[in-house]
Amino acid sequence: MSDPGLTRFSINQMTVKQLSLPELTTACGDLGIDNVGLWREPVQAYGVEAAAKLVRDAGLTVTTLCRGGFLTATDPAERARALADNRRAVDEAATLGTDTLVLVSGGLPAGDKDLNAARERIAEALSELAPYAEQHGVRLAIEPLHPMYAADRCVVSTLTQALDLAERFPAHQVGVTVDTYHIWWDDRAPAQIARAGAGGRIHTFQLADWTTPLPEGVLNGRGQIGDGAIDMREWKSYVEAAGYSGPIEVELFNEELWARNGREVLAETAARFVEHAGDGAPGK
Repeated sequence: MSDPGLTRFSINQMTVKQLSLPELTTACGDLGIDNVGLWREPVQAYGVEAAAKLVRDAGLTVTTLCRGGFLTATDPAERARALADNRRAVDEAATLGTDTLVLVSGGLPAGDKDLNAARERIAEALSELAPYAEQHGVRLAIEPLHPMYAADRCVVSTLTQALDLAERFPAHQVGVTVDTYHIWWDDRAPAQIARAGAGGRIHTFQLADWTTPLPEGVLNGRGQIGDGAIDMREWKSYVEAAGYSGPIEVELFNEELWARNGREVLAETAARFVEHAGDGAPGK
């Protein structure tokens, strides 16, 4: 019987990317895990329709699809390609049965130093993508990334910036991703979570811990929950106070975890979730 502490737990596919999609669905069944967040590249490699059938037959709920975005290009042809790719991402999300597409907005184009202009280009792109997503029953969830990624990956660095963009659109079209790894340092984030909740814009909640030293390149520094500096229950309390009661994804990019047996990492991650973020008293 599955642990009741895992009811809201969702394993993001990237956490155990060493597992194939069939291996992941089997392991989730064995461990009593009901939710999974998927990534476009492995889903495309397996086949979107086939992946949708696989997770459906396994009884899994797809909590999110990662990722769309990268909407900051200035070149018209690049922008057109990005918009087309994001429309495909919406289509894939709908096929997989998830209502949430996570957006990583994109960094500065080569030679560009204007963050504000880049953010405006994101808004322009959303004006086209948000209605398209709504037609397909999909919400767009802007994910602010830690400021160290602002130049090359995401010019949206805070929940304030993400909400300033999202609030130009209806909440059922555009909201935000609340990810502990990216916002834990920001003393304004709790108030912004409340703001997001009041507007019905918390579309997904993700966990990863902050461990140091960061690896070279910093992208794969997301620590196993419980290993770092972030109080997961504190951040969970903020999103719950803001009205969020949905799935909680654990999304880790970590070379050491990827080098291990994937089923062991999945079991460990589920246990850490119960310990550090599961419903009930801490440590239960």
